[in-house]
Amino acid sequence: MPDPMRTPVSTYRLQITADFDLFEAARRLPYLHALGVDWVYLSPILAAEPGSSHGYDVVAFDHIDASRGGAEGLAAVSAEARRLGMGVLVDIVPNHVGVATPAENAWWWDLLRHGRDSAYADAFDVDWDAGDGKVLIPVVGDGDESSIRVEGGELRYHDHRFPLAPGTSTHEEQHYRLVSWRDADDRLNYRRFFAVNTLAGVRVEDPEVFARSHAEIKRWFDKGLVDGLRVDHPDGLRDPQGYLDDLAELTGGAYVLVEKILEPGESLPITWATQGTTGYDALAFIDRVLTDPAGQAPLDALEARLRGGRIDWTEMIRGTKRAVADGILQSEVRRIVREAEAHLGGRVAAEERGGVSRPSTVSLRDAVAELLACFPVYRSYLPEGRDHLEEAFAHARRTRPDLASTFDALEPVLADPANPPALRFQQTSGMVMAKGVEDCAFYRWSRLTSLNEVGGDPSVFAIDPDGFHEAMATRQRDWPHAMTTLSTHDTKRGEDVRARITVLAEMPGLWEAALDRLLELAPVPDPGFGSLLWQAVLGAWTPEHLPDLPQRLHGYAEKAMREAGDHTTWTAPDEAYESAVHRAVDAVFTSDDVRAVLADLAARIDEPGRANALAAKVVAITMPGVPDVYQGSELWETSLVDPDNRRPVDFDHRAAVLAGEDTDDAVDKLHVTCTALTLRRDRPELFTTYVAVSATGDAAEHVLAFDRGGAITVATRLPAGLAARGGWGDTELALPPGEWHDALTGAPASPRLADLLATLPVALLVKEKP
Repeated sequence: MPDPMRTPVSTYRLQITADFDLFEAARRLPYLHALGVDWVYLSPILAAEPGSSHGYDVVAFDHIDASRGGAEGLAAVSAEARRLGMGVLVDIVPNHVGVATPAENAWWWDLLRHGRDSAYADAFDVDWDAGDGKVLIPVVGDGDESSIRVEGGELRYHDHRFPLAPGTSTHEEQHYRLVSWRDADDRLNYRRFFAVNTLAGVRVEDPEVFARSHAEIKRWFDKGLVDGLRVDHPDGLRDPQGYLDDLAELTGGAYVLVEKILEPGESLPITWATQGTTGYDALAFIDRVLTDPAGQAPLDALEARLRGGRIDWTEMIRGTKRAVADGILQSEVRRIVREAEAHLGGRVAAEERGGVSRPSTVSLRDAVAELLACFPVYRSYLPEGRDHLEEAFAHARRTRPDLASTFDALEPVLADPANPPALRFQQTSGMVMAKGVEDCAFYRWSRLTSLNEVGGDPSVFAIDPDGFHEAMATRQRDWPHAMTTLSTHDTKRGEDVRARITVLAEMPGLWEAALDRLLELAPVPDPGFGSLLWQAVLGAWTPEHLPDLPQRLHGYAEKAMREAGDHTTWTAPDEAYESAVHRAVDAVFTSDDVRAVLADLAARIDEPGRANALAAKVVAITMPGVPDVYQGSELWETSLVDPDNRRPVDFDHRAAVLAGEDTDDAVDKLHVTCTALTLRRDRPELFTTYVAVSATGDAAEHVLAFDRGGAITVATRLPAGLAARGGWGDTELALPPGEWHDALTGAPASPRLADLLATLPVALLVKEKP
């Protein structure tokens, strides 16, 4: 078993697929090592749904996906990593399994075949009574029940195949019932991942289920193949802390990260057996310290003009979350209510006890949905987070005073972690937050979309360097081994798309004029959405853009407008609205006038956008934590939302550029990435503390600098404003005593920023050895 105390200095995320399997990953490890990477970080590798491009739809816990390379592939990665002195981190998915193809999932197949008597009945979170003893499977199209048939010893519906219970031959005799796809919203009786019907929740809180579902993972550690784990969606689990304790015992205390999204001011529970989060909180700080606060007022005014009035973010997300609780996640609300009613003593529509009228089912559903809409963070972990629950009740009582007596009845039920409805409420609140905010409100708020990112609050516009330094000192003290990141498979926009959009905060007038002209040349029904769309185009567009950009932008536009859900949706698309938006996308490539506006705007933001990109990269790699480089992002990362951010990466090109055998417009970014990663890996003693480095002079606000204990990071912030004021002038850094040199240029370090940053907008200073 690997040393349980081993911790990565840095990681590099690879998306493992059938086309880029574990053997290919092993072949690319020498390049990653040359780049300066310490550990390779693999996306999920257990057996997944046929054709899965991401691996989060695991169908078997007992073996590695054959199409991804199987056990031999992981052995190859591990052996090559060991040869190079690297570690291996693997993403795991304990919360749910893929059930889109029941025959591929032995556990689910057995559950459907044998029902409550299945050997795997305890593995799934099914409310049998709510389905009259059956699992409800929402796959039937409108009026298409006649397509359900028995054939070949199975129940079939078009391409869907389901088992027959022993000795049966009809649909009515099964332990499941195929129902309308529309029933998923309010009748589904098994826990899911968010609103994805084909991802069924797993009860890893059951010790036997945990052991069965982690047998292959245990083998990885027993054989020394893997060094650490990233835990996907811990907020879906019944007991995240208990799960992490079990995982620590299974792995011998190995390095573990959790994909936990923290709201501003929220902290990760210190009792958890984890080294920290996967870095969305760090990403939010980096983006905001590089954002010009002076842009907030004019961009607020622009957003209000486009939307026909001022948008209250808090009220908007309460509405979008409430719509989710009343809509696609109403099944979960109803299950919480059923459990609450059981706790209160049964169905109580009009019953009175002790002279006090008890709430009806309808009012309980209304109240639970409102509480979910008002919950201020993803979830609580009672008794920890009781203050968040109290805040939700207080907010809900203000918004719905008519439900006061129902809230009074619910509060003691939902505040006690011994009560099943309290635990289920905790599992559900994060789903409502994710679907209502990340996957809806983020597409309805277009003030500055570089801030509309997972783990960030778009209403928080910017932070100053002092705020950043304070947060980083806390991070160094409390979570020094948590991950830092700029791009992931879940980010809404790649890091360099955001770097370009961030410049608009420094040029709000220029942006407003360009946007008005674009909306005139290529009108869309909703100018507020048009702002979001054109920011995406600007972030991803360059005169020499990749040939697949039209397809990518059309894909983004479709997803963005349907996720916004205010004019068109996935289940009820508005053809006229969508056609107008797609015509605007076409105009990017067919209209000379539109291209002229974009070219002029791009010419203004390109250089400051590059400076932002380099600043973000050097800060992310050198700030407290374990930096992750998402695959390919050592060069420009101009991906949009998934699946765009999981496109194949040209590693041959990157290796050639690193070796000096090829060129690329982003060679400076590659150089900064390689230099910073290598310094962190080879000189870890230089990165053990955190102290802000101050500056004096007229342009002092344009530098962000900090000393990690012998390595000083220097980054330009607000570069357009710096250029407008004529540069650094006499601004100087207050460098600590000693002789310093810039690892990026090799030159002696001058405290004068005009000299220090003459070649690049960033520097990485190392003290000369005596």
